[in-house]
Amino acid sequence: MASKVSCLYVLTVVCWASALWYLSVTRPTSSYTVQKSYNRILIARKNVSFGNIRTRPINPHSFEFLINEPEKCEKNAPFLVILISTTHKEFDARQAIRETWGDENNFKGIKISTLFLLGKNTDPVLNQMVEQESQIFHDIIVEDFIDSYHNLTLKTLMGMRWVATFCSKAKYIMKTDSDIFVNMDNLIYKLLKPNTKPRRRYFTGYVINGGPIRDVRSKWYMPRDLYPDSNYPPFCSGTGYIFSADVAEMIYKTSLHTRLLHLEDVYVGLCLRKLGIHPFQNSGFNHWKMAYSLCRYRRVITVHQISPEEMHRIWNDMSSKKHLRC
Repeated sequence: MASKVSCLYVLTVVCWASALWYLSVTRPTSSYTVQKSYNRILIARKNVSFGNIRTRPINPHSFEFLINEPEKCEKNAPFLVILISTTHKEFDARQAIRETWGDENNFKGIKISTLFLLGKNTDPVLNQMVEQESQIFHDIIVEDFIDSYHNLTLKTLMGMRWVATFCSKAKYIMKTDSDIFVNMDNLIYKLLKPNTKPRRRYFTGYVINGGPIRDVRSKWYMPRDLYPDSNYPPFCSGTGYIFSADVAEMIYKTSLHTRLLHLEDVYVGLCLRKLGIHPFQNSGFNHWKMAYSLCRYRRVITVHQISPEEMHRIWNDMSSKKHLRC
Protein backbone atom coordinates (compact mmCIF):
# COMPACT_ATOMS: atom_id res chain seq x y z
CA MET A 1 0.00 0.00 0.00
CA ALA A 2 2.81 2.41 0.94
CA SER A 3 4.58 1.80 -2.36
CA LYS A 4 1.32 2.38 -4.24
CA VAL A 5 0.75 5.72 -2.50
CA SER A 6 4.39 6.64 -3.11
CA CYS A 7 4.07 5.92 -6.81
CA LEU A 8 0.82 7.89 -7.01
CA TYR A 9 2.49 10.79 -5.21
CA VAL A 10 5.46 10.80 -7.62
CA LEU A 11 3.04 10.63 -10.55
CA THR A 12 1.07 13.57 -9.13
CA VAL A 13 4.20 15.69 -8.72
CA VAL A 14 5.28 14.94 -12.29
CA CYS A 15 1.80 15.71 -13.64
CA TRP A 16 1.63 18.98 -11.69
CA ALA A 17 5.03 20.05 -13.00
CA SER A 18 4.05 19.22 -16.57
CA ALA A 19 0.68 20.94 -16.30
CA LEU A 20 2.11 24.12 -14.78
CA TRP A 21 4.87 24.27 -17.43
CA TYR A 22 2.28 23.85 -20.15
CA LEU A 23 0.08 26.58 -18.70
CA SER A 24 3.00 28.97 -18.24
CA VAL A 25 4.09 28.76 -21.89
CA THR A 26 0.73 28.50 -23.62
CA ARG A 27 -1.71 30.54 -21.58
CA PRO A 28 -1.59 33.96 -19.96
CA THR A 29 -2.33 34.19 -16.27
CA SER A 30 -5.39 36.14 -15.27
CA SER A 31 -7.71 36.65 -12.32
CA TYR A 32 -11.26 35.56 -12.52
CA THR A 33 -13.93 37.49 -10.67
CA VAL A 34 -17.00 36.99 -12.85
CA GLN A 35 -18.86 33.78 -12.30
CA LYS A 36 -20.21 32.13 -15.46
CA SER A 37 -21.62 28.74 -16.19
CA TYR A 38 -18.87 26.21 -16.80
CA ASN A 39 -18.96 22.49 -17.50
CA ARG A 40 -18.25 20.50 -14.39
CA ILE A 41 -14.92 18.75 -14.58
CA LEU A 42 -14.74 17.46 -11.05
CA ILE A 43 -16.93 14.69 -9.67
CA ALA A 44 -19.42 15.73 -7.00
CA ARG A 45 -18.96 13.26 -4.17
CA LYS A 46 -21.81 14.42 -2.01
CA ASN A 47 -23.94 17.54 -2.01
CA VAL A 48 -25.51 18.66 1.22
CA SER A 49 -28.13 21.05 2.47
CA PHE A 50 -27.83 23.00 5.70
CA GLY A 51 -30.98 22.92 7.80
CA ASN A 52 -32.55 25.11 10.45
CA ILE A 53 -31.98 28.36 8.58
CA ARG A 54 -34.39 31.29 8.44
CA THR A 55 -36.20 31.78 5.15
CA ARG A 56 -35.20 34.27 2.46
CA PRO A 57 -31.45 34.54 2.99
CA ILE A 58 -29.82 37.46 1.17
CA ASN A 59 -26.59 35.47 0.77
CA PRO A 60 -27.77 31.86 0.38
CA HIS A 61 -24.36 30.26 -0.39
CA SER A 62 -26.09 27.96 -2.84
CA PHE A 63 -22.97 26.15 -4.00
CA GLU A 64 -22.43 22.42 -4.32
CA PHE A 65 -19.44 20.39 -3.15
CA LEU A 66 -17.46 19.16 -6.13
CA ILE A 67 -14.86 17.51 -3.91
CA ASN A 68 -15.72 16.62 -0.34
CA GLU A 69 -14.42 14.59 2.58
CA PRO A 70 -17.64 13.98 4.54
CA GLU A 71 -16.23 11.02 6.49
CA LYS A 72 -13.11 12.76 7.80
CA CYS A 73 -14.58 13.28 11.28
CA GLU A 74 -16.92 10.28 11.49
CA LYS A 75 -14.89 7.91 13.67
CA ASN A 76 -13.40 10.36 16.17
CA ALA A 77 -14.06 14.06 16.56
CA PRO A 78 -10.78 15.97 16.13
CA PHE A 79 -9.40 18.30 18.75
CA LEU A 80 -8.41 20.73 15.98
CA VAL A 81 -9.51 21.18 12.37
CA ILE A 82 -7.13 23.28 10.24
CA LEU A 83 -8.74 24.99 7.23
CA ILE A 84 -6.13 26.24 4.75
CA SER A 85 -7.08 28.61 1.96
CA THR A 86 -5.12 27.74 -1.18
CA THR A 87 -5.20 27.99 -4.99
CA HIS A 88 -4.92 25.32 -7.64
CA LYS A 89 -1.32 25.98 -8.63
CA GLU A 90 0.00 25.81 -5.05
CA PHE A 91 0.70 22.09 -4.96
CA ASP A 92 4.22 22.64 -3.58
CA ALA A 93 2.83 24.73 -0.71
CA ARG A 94 0.19 22.12 0.12
CA GLN A 95 2.76 19.34 0.07
CA ALA A 96 5.14 21.32 2.27
CA ILE A 97 2.36 21.79 4.83
CA ARG A 98 1.46 18.08 4.69
CA GLU A 99 5.09 17.18 5.40
CA THR A 100 5.65 19.73 8.18
CA TRP A 101 3.31 21.50 10.59
CA GLY A 102 0.11 20.27 8.91
CA ASP A 103 0.92 16.56 9.28
CA GLU A 104 -2.11 15.05 11.00
CA ASN A 105 0.10 12.55 12.88
CA ASN A 106 2.41 15.04 14.59
CA PHE A 107 0.77 14.76 18.02
CA LYS A 108 0.09 11.38 19.55
CA GLY A 109 -3.25 11.21 21.30
CA ILE A 110 -4.43 14.50 19.78
CA LYS A 111 -6.45 14.18 16.60
CA ILE A 112 -5.86 16.92 14.05
CA SER A 113 -7.62 17.15 10.69
CA THR A 114 -6.11 19.27 7.92
CA LEU A 115 -8.17 20.45 4.95
CA PHE A 116 -7.30 22.61 1.95
CA LEU A 117 -10.04 24.93 0.65
CA LEU A 118 -10.54 25.59 -3.07
CA GLY A 119 -13.12 26.91 -5.48
CA LYS A 120 -13.49 25.80 -9.09
CA ASN A 121 -10.87 26.93 -11.59
CA THR A 122 -11.83 28.03 -15.10
CA ASP A 123 -9.09 25.78 -16.48
CA PRO A 124 -10.14 22.11 -16.68
CA VAL A 125 -6.51 20.94 -16.56
CA LEU A 126 -6.02 22.44 -13.11
CA ASN A 127 -9.34 21.05 -11.90
CA GLN A 128 -8.33 17.58 -13.02
CA MET A 129 -4.95 17.87 -11.29
CA VAL A 130 -6.60 18.86 -8.01
CA GLU A 131 -9.05 15.97 -8.36
CA GLN A 132 -6.14 13.54 -8.75
CA GLU A 133 -4.36 15.10 -5.77
CA SER A 134 -7.53 14.71 -3.72
CA GLN A 135 -7.78 11.01 -4.54
CA ILE A 136 -4.30 10.50 -3.09
CA PHE A 137 -4.39 12.66 0.03
CA HIS A 138 -8.10 13.04 0.85
CA ASP A 139 -7.59 16.48 2.38
CA ILE A 140 -9.18 18.82 -0.18
CA ILE A 141 -12.68 20.29 -0.38
CA VAL A 142 -14.02 22.24 -3.36
CA GLU A 143 -17.28 24.05 -4.05
CA ASP A 144 -18.46 25.23 -7.46
CA PHE A 145 -17.81 28.95 -7.11
CA ILE A 146 -14.98 30.41 -9.21
CA ASP A 147 -11.67 30.42 -7.33
CA SER A 148 -10.47 34.05 -7.23
CA TYR A 149 -9.20 36.68 -4.81
CA HIS A 150 -12.62 38.33 -4.71
CA ASN A 151 -14.18 35.01 -3.69
CA LEU A 152 -11.95 34.37 -0.65
CA THR A 153 -14.96 35.04 1.59
CA LEU A 154 -16.87 32.23 -0.13
CA LYS A 155 -13.91 29.94 0.46
CA THR A 156 -13.90 30.61 4.20
CA LEU A 157 -17.68 30.23 4.42
CA MET A 158 -17.33 26.87 2.65
CA GLY A 159 -14.98 25.81 5.45
CA MET A 160 -17.43 27.02 8.11
CA ARG A 161 -20.24 25.15 6.38
CA TRP A 162 -18.15 21.99 6.19
CA VAL A 163 -17.32 22.09 9.90
CA ALA A 164 -20.94 22.75 10.88
CA THR A 165 -22.22 19.96 8.63
CA PHE A 166 -19.58 17.24 8.91
CA CYS A 167 -17.42 18.01 11.96
CA SER A 168 -19.51 19.88 14.51
CA LYS A 169 -18.07 17.90 17.45
CA ALA A 170 -14.53 19.17 16.91
CA LYS A 171 -13.16 21.33 19.72
CA TYR A 172 -11.34 24.08 17.81
CA ILE A 173 -10.93 25.34 14.25
CA MET A 174 -8.02 27.20 12.69
CA LYS A 175 -8.36 29.12 9.44
CA THR A 176 -5.09 30.06 7.77
CA ASP A 177 -3.37 30.45 4.38
CA SER A 178 -0.94 28.28 2.42
CA ASP A 179 2.01 30.66 2.93
CA ILE A 180 1.81 30.57 6.73
CA PHE A 181 4.15 28.72 9.08
CA VAL A 182 2.39 27.55 12.23
CA ASN A 183 4.22 26.74 15.47
CA MET A 184 2.00 23.82 16.39
CA ASP A 185 3.54 23.27 19.82
CA ASN A 186 2.58 26.78 20.88
CA LEU A 187 -0.84 26.50 19.28
CA ILE A 188 -1.73 23.16 20.84
CA TYR A 189 -0.11 23.26 24.25
CA LYS A 190 0.12 26.95 25.14
CA LEU A 191 -3.05 28.36 23.56
CA LEU A 192 -5.61 25.57 23.23
CA LYS A 193 -4.45 23.29 26.08
CA PRO A 194 -6.06 19.89 25.36
CA ASN A 195 -6.36 19.00 29.07
CA THR A 196 -8.62 21.97 29.85
CA LYS A 197 -12.35 22.39 29.23
CA PRO A 198 -12.99 23.56 25.64
CA ARG A 199 -14.07 27.18 25.35
CA ARG A 200 -17.30 28.30 23.72
CA ARG A 201 -17.98 31.43 21.65
CA TYR A 202 -14.22 31.86 21.44
CA PHE A 203 -12.32 33.68 18.70
CA THR A 204 -8.70 34.86 18.71
CA GLY A 205 -5.90 35.97 16.40
CA TYR A 206 -4.17 39.21 15.42
CA VAL A 207 -6.98 41.73 15.99
CA ILE A 208 -7.10 44.73 13.64
CA ASN A 209 -9.05 47.91 14.34
CA GLY A 210 -9.29 49.88 11.14
CA GLY A 211 -11.48 51.34 8.47
CA PRO A 212 -12.16 50.93 4.77
CA ILE A 213 -9.59 52.01 2.17
CA ARG A 214 -11.24 54.16 -0.52
CA ASP A 215 -8.28 54.23 -2.91
CA VAL A 216 -9.34 52.21 -5.97
CA ARG A 217 -5.69 51.25 -6.60
CA SER A 218 -5.48 49.38 -3.29
CA LYS A 219 -5.77 45.61 -3.01
CA TRP A 220 -8.09 46.24 -0.06
CA TYR A 221 -10.27 48.87 -1.75
CA MET A 222 -13.78 49.04 -0.35
CA PRO A 223 -16.40 51.09 -2.24
CA ARG A 224 -18.76 53.28 -0.21
CA ASP A 225 -21.87 51.75 -1.70
CA LEU A 226 -20.76 48.34 -0.46
CA TYR A 227 -19.63 49.50 2.98
CA PRO A 228 -20.56 53.12 3.83
CA ASP A 229 -19.33 53.17 7.46
CA SER A 230 -16.00 54.80 8.32
CA ASN A 231 -14.82 51.98 10.62
CA TYR A 232 -14.74 48.21 10.50
CA PRO A 233 -15.64 46.17 13.55
CA PRO A 234 -12.62 44.51 15.21
CA PHE A 235 -11.51 41.60 13.04
CA CYS A 236 -8.69 39.07 13.01
CA SER A 237 -6.18 39.04 10.18
CA GLY A 238 -7.15 36.33 7.70
CA THR A 239 -3.58 35.02 7.74
CA GLY A 240 -4.48 32.95 10.79
CA TYR A 241 -7.11 32.82 13.50
CA ILE A 242 -8.56 30.28 15.93
CA PHE A 243 -12.14 29.78 17.08
CA SER A 244 -14.20 27.25 18.98
CA ALA A 245 -16.13 24.86 16.75
CA ASP A 246 -19.53 26.20 17.85
CA VAL A 247 -18.66 29.53 16.24
CA ALA A 248 -18.37 27.93 12.78
CA GLU A 249 -22.09 27.23 12.61
CA MET A 250 -22.90 30.64 14.10
CA ILE A 251 -20.85 32.48 11.48
CA TYR A 252 -22.20 30.38 8.64
CA LYS A 253 -25.83 30.95 9.63
CA THR A 254 -25.21 34.65 10.21
CA SER A 255 -23.56 34.99 6.80
CA LEU A 256 -26.77 33.86 5.10
CA HIS A 257 -28.36 37.12 6.24
CA THR A 258 -25.32 39.39 5.94
CA ARG A 259 -24.43 41.23 2.75
CA LEU A 260 -21.32 39.64 1.24
CA LEU A 261 -18.00 41.53 1.26
CA HIS A 262 -14.95 40.43 -0.72
CA LEU A 263 -12.54 41.14 2.20
CA GLU A 264 -12.79 37.81 4.01
CA ASP A 265 -11.37 38.79 7.39
CA VAL A 266 -13.45 41.98 7.55
CA TYR A 267 -16.58 40.01 6.66
CA VAL A 268 -15.97 37.47 9.42
CA GLY A 269 -15.58 40.43 11.79
CA LEU A 270 -18.98 41.75 10.69
CA CYS A 271 -20.56 38.37 11.44
CA LEU A 272 -18.88 38.27 14.86
CA ARG A 273 -20.26 41.71 15.70
CA LYS A 274 -23.77 40.53 14.82
CA LEU A 275 -23.22 37.53 17.10
CA GLY A 276 -21.91 39.65 19.98
CA ILE A 277 -18.57 37.80 19.94
CA HIS A 278 -15.49 39.96 20.51
CA PRO A 279 -12.21 38.55 19.13
CA PHE A 280 -9.35 38.34 21.63
CA GLN A 281 -5.98 39.85 20.75
CA ASN A 282 -3.09 37.38 20.70
CA SER A 283 0.39 38.70 19.92
CA GLY A 284 1.56 35.22 18.88
CA PHE A 285 -0.25 35.61 15.55
CA ASN A 286 1.94 37.53 13.11
CA HIS A 287 0.51 38.76 9.81
CA TRP A 288 3.89 39.76 8.42
CA LYS A 289 7.12 38.03 7.39
CA MET A 290 9.70 37.54 10.14
CA ALA A 291 13.35 36.60 9.65
CA TYR A 292 14.00 33.14 11.02
CA SER A 293 15.77 32.51 14.27
CA LEU A 294 15.09 29.53 16.50
CA CYS A 295 14.33 31.56 19.61
CA ARG A 296 12.13 34.06 17.78
CA TYR A 297 10.02 31.40 16.13
CA ARG A 298 9.61 29.56 19.42
CA ARG A 299 7.68 32.54 20.76
CA VAL A 300 5.12 32.84 17.97
CA ILE A 301 2.13 30.92 16.64
CA THR A 302 2.04 32.06 13.00
CA VAL A 303 4.44 33.71 10.55
CA HIS A 304 3.38 35.04 7.13
CA GLN A 305 4.93 34.82 3.65
CA ILE A 306 6.82 31.55 4.07
CA SER A 307 7.75 29.66 0.89
CA PRO A 308 7.57 25.84 0.67
CA GLU A 309 11.38 25.65 0.83
CA GLU A 310 11.48 27.88 3.93
CA MET A 311 8.69 25.80 5.46
CA HIS A 312 10.82 22.67 5.30
CA ARG A 313 13.96 24.40 6.57
CA ILE A 314 12.22 26.03 9.53
CA TRP A 315 10.35 22.85 10.48
CA ASN A 316 13.46 20.66 10.27
CA ASP A 317 15.55 23.09 12.29
CA MET A 318 12.96 23.55 15.03
CA SER A 319 12.25 19.82 15.20
CA SER A 320 15.94 18.87 15.51
CA LYS A 321 16.71 21.47 18.19
CA LYS A 322 13.89 20.98 20.66
CA HIS A 323 16.44 20.10 23.32
CA LEU A 324 18.20 23.47 23.02
CA ARG A 325 17.37 26.38 25.29
CA CYS A 326 16.94 29.99 24.18
